[in-house]
Amino acid sequence: MAVIERIIAKVARGEFARAMRFDGKNSTDLPSPAPGVKRLLYLHIPFCESLCPYCSFHRIPFEDALARAYFKAIRKELILYRDRGYDFAGIYVGGGTPTVLTDELVETLAEARRMFSIGEISVETNPSHLREDRIGLLVDGGVNRLSVGVQSFDDCLLADMGRLDRYGGGALAAERLKNLRGRFETVNADMMFNFPAQTEASIERDLAMLRDLELDQVTYYPLMVSDAARGQVQEMFGALDYEKERSFYLRITEGLTPLYRQATAWCFSRSAAMIDEYIVDYDEYAGLGSGSIGYLGGRCYANTFDIEGYIGEIRSGRLPIMAARGFTVKERMRYDFLMKLFGLSCPVSFFRDKYGLSLLRVLWQDVLAFYLAGGLRYKSGVLGLTLRGRYFWVIMMRQFFTAVNNFRDYCRRGIEV
Repeated sequence: MAVIERIIAKVARGEFARAMRFDGKNSTDLPSPAPGVKRLLYLHIPFCESLCPYCSFHRIPFEDALARAYFKAIRKELILYRDRGYDFAGIYVGGGTPTVLTDELVETLAEARRMFSIGEISVETNPSHLREDRIGLLVDGGVNRLSVGVQSFDDCLLADMGRLDRYGGGALAAERLKNLRGRFETVNADMMFNFPAQTEASIERDLAMLRDLELDQVTYYPLMVSDAARGQVQEMFGALDYEKERSFYLRITEGLTPLYRQATAWCFSRSAAMIDEYIVDYDEYAGLGSGSIGYLGGRCYANTFDIEGYIGEIRSGRLPIMAARGFTVKERMRYDFLMKLFGLSCPVSFFRDKYGLSLLRVLWQDVLAFYLAGGLRYKSGVLGLTLRGRYFWVIMMRQFFTAVNNFRDYCRRGIEV
């Protein structure tokens, strides 16, 4: 990894680790909703039929009775937000595997649409769930965007990941993705790069398959693991190579941009559409469900990671928030700087309109550092990422999600914060 990239990774790691320290001194109630703010409703469904060893997200093995009680609780949590005056323009459902109980999911989406001004709905799923019975329910339930966790079409790599027997091979995933054409406004393939066993030849085959499928959208994430999981991942699959990560990223960008435009540093779209990184398009988002993280009114908060505890809190009519942290104005501006530029460009007037402050005055050191490193360009009042800057932002977002994963691990260990 180049020196500048090492510096970015180290600084970002420290900043995000500090930002994710919840000291318990902040109120764990919700702030009052400010008018005129575009908000998203994030619903976390933590159940998976099997657990991928490299995944650091909050997830547990699927149990039918527990999952149904959980969906019932999350529908009651919707009411808690409605009663506090919140409204939402979109829904994103992540996991876990949100479609483990598609009937419960669709009922939950229907409740949310009755309560809020929902305009778009995105749901994550796996290739093994792309069956007509589930697809029909999702279409009827108003889902606009279906994001399919493919990871790779390479059967050898899928076997190394432990996904081949669980979710089927690359050919099956490709065939099922073809059958989704015209069923949703946006079909997205979630892909992974920089898995230890991945090769340039494997990346090239995946890119060729994606170009052939001509999906609406492709999201290509780097492998992101928590510190606690890193040793296990390296023991099982091999060491992470960030020189290879950079090389893969540049090849992916080159291989997809003839057919796609870049919507974010790692999302490629054929049209304007909802993306996985809702943090780019929405100023605030509410996190519902166990282990969900939200950002409302300049305050970041996390729900309890205890599934039974989450259900119990909701049944008692209480918000299941376990910890919260209020951001200073400078921290909020730095957060917006990161997230808005992850979407490739941002007018500097955004910060004056939102905060009444100049970005270039408050965060001049951040802006100058990335400009001198060749990561930013400035033209007609708009900051934009260069090609080099797009990889810088991949590094920073990798570190951001690693910090979030570290916080999840911290909470799962049962340490009181």
